[in-house]
Amino acid sequence: MRTYAKPVAAVTGALVLAATLTACDGSATASDEKVVTVYSADGLKGEAGDGWYDKVFADFEKQTGIKVKYVEGGSGEMVQRALREKSNTQADLLVTLPPFIQQAGSKGLLQSYEPKGSDQVDGADKAGDGTWTSVADNYFGFVHNKKELPAAPKTWEELLDAKYKDKLQYSTPGVAGDGTAVLIKAMHDFGGKEPAMEYLKKLQANNVGPSSSTSKLAPKVDKGELLVANGDVQMNFAQAKSMPNLGIWFPAKDGGKPTTFALPYAAGLVNKAPHTENGKKLLDFMLSEGAQREVSAIGGGFPARKDVKTTDANAIELAKLMEGVEVFEPDWADIDKNLAAYVDAWKSATGS
Repeated sequence: MRTYAKPVAAVTGALVLAATLTACDGSATASDEKVVTVYSADGLKGEAGDGWYDKVFADFEKQTGIKVKYVEGGSGEMVQRALREKSNTQADLLVTLPPFIQQAGSKGLLQSYEPKGSDQVDGADKAGDGTWTSVADNYFGFVHNKKELPAAPKTWEELLDAKYKDKLQYSTPGVAGDGTAVLIKAMHDFGGKEPAMEYLKKLQANNVGPSSSTSKLAPKVDKGELLVANGDVQMNFAQAKSMPNLGIWFPAKDGGKPTTFALPYAAGLVNKAPHTENGKKLLDFMLSEGAQREVSAIGGGFPARKDVKTTDANAIELAKLMEGVEVFEPDWADIDKNLAAYVDAWKSATGS
């Protein structure tokens, strides 16, 4: 376990592509098409077209002439969609959060490709077999309404108070990456699956109910419909620019320190992608020094490349936000192996 005390080397919408793409088998004609399709977890595309994806995709198209078609949803939702299409692949790049990127790899959805610049990505933030690489670092967190709740809660236990009844919501574990992160952090902070499920069973009395997408919760918090919700630092920091009542915080176990863990946006080239070469070009572009330097300034996140040091105003503010927060590293291999069992335990505990 380490305590975050200095700026991290780092980078870090709602446009959803509904059109069905023509079935392709990776033929020369398909590869020559000036298009690349990205399936991604939400958070990197701006609500007003002002996010990191918006800038990177526009710059990429201008430089290469290749148009980016974008499909967005929860982390688990995107993996499941790619799985359904396995015999008729539509996506070229899959970007999702752990443990879903590991899940995509173990299910054979990804092909090995080490993009330019990936040698500067820490080993924990990329697959040993080259099937995925982080493109933007990030951390799990919670948000609160600063107007209705000026002082952020400090502990998990505070959230059991009756004042949070129907004023608290977290996205669905097993469907949303940040929702799954609630389980991971609770199991860490409470010391195992059983005590975590015991707590989440109690918390259910205040929980509004399921949400497939975490990004939909922040606007509710900003408006005061909710007092507290889960999220992640990059997405919520970016949202806070247009949502003035949004504050980021990190729950602690009563008597302990606030904790979090890295929840990077990880990208993998889809196996049998219809536009493999274009997917490689976009992945290279996302990890380029120029794109990485913009992730904090534009996206409100942290660069994936350790050789890219950011000193913009956002980077400084993010470093202050992370001060004193203990960062632990989950056992992703265990989570990948036992995720279904953990989600089932959560469903049983909460009656979901």
